[in-house]
Amino acid sequence: MSFLRVSKPVRAGQYLALLAYLVFLAFPFLWLVSTAFKSPRELGDLHPTWIPKDPSLDNFRQAFDEQPLLDAALNSLLAAFSAALIAVLIATPMAFVMARHRSRLTTAATGWVVISQAFPFVLVIIPLFLILKNLHLINSLPGLIMVYVVWSLPFALWMLVGYVRAVPPELEEAAAVDGAGRLRTLVSVTAPLLAPGLVATALFAFITAWNEFFFALVLLKSPEKQTLPVILTHFIGTEGVADLGPLAAAAFLATLPSLVIFSIIQKRITGGMLAGAVKS
Repeated sequence: MSFLRVSKPVRAGQYLALLAYLVFLAFPFLWLVSTAFKSPRELGDLHPTWIPKDPSLDNFRQAFDEQPLLDAALNSLLAAFSAALIAVLIATPMAFVMARHRSRLTTAATGWVVISQAFPFVLVIIPLFLILKNLHLINSLPGLIMVYVVWSLPFALWMLVGYVRAVPPELEEAAAVDGAGRLRTLVSVTAPLLAPGLVATALFAFITAWNEFFFALVLLKSPEKQTLPVILTHFIGTEGVADLGPLAAAAFLATLPSLVIFSIIQKRITGGMLAGAVKS
């Protein structure tokens, strides 16, 4: 396999490019963490440093004192978890049908799913607002969850179609020979093999809903119902001056759930993918 060999200079260039990319990705987060632990005097320093000279938790205390971060985090958690769960439950049987029964209709539907992701939020916000208003779901978490489900469903469906197609259809045919119906086959045979895909799709839907700002800003008016991304804007004054320390502390806390969830399930996703590759 000599064509796979790469010269040492090329390999060194690849590692250097990878290192530069990792630094590019990590820089905003590391600077955010550094800012969150700096004192107000150090934040005003004309020559900022990476490591805080006098680390302090005052920014975190001030952030919790100024804004209802805990309530907003619970609202975001409820909306994101519910949207991810519902989206996966709806997308799984749809993906099964689209993957196993290919036709012009399913091909067109798959294309529409991909194209729909390019629609800007502004294009749908007015009709969406009117629909939710008629359903009396404005300024309510159920209405926001419904929006998140609809918005994340196309991409979740597109992801799961690929995972379903990777499952050998012979397993489902064997289950049918044993007398299992389509629903039983989906639940007992296909779904366990789709576990890594289901987890990855749910994670995508969760992070999308957790970080979403525009819909939450337009649809939620009561402060006690607002989500965490909307509450973060309250640290910016009317004249556009940001309370940088508390804002950095609150933003740092807002990134933790996604990082923790991903770190917990990362090994399971990778292990499941490798197991599926070995079995196939």
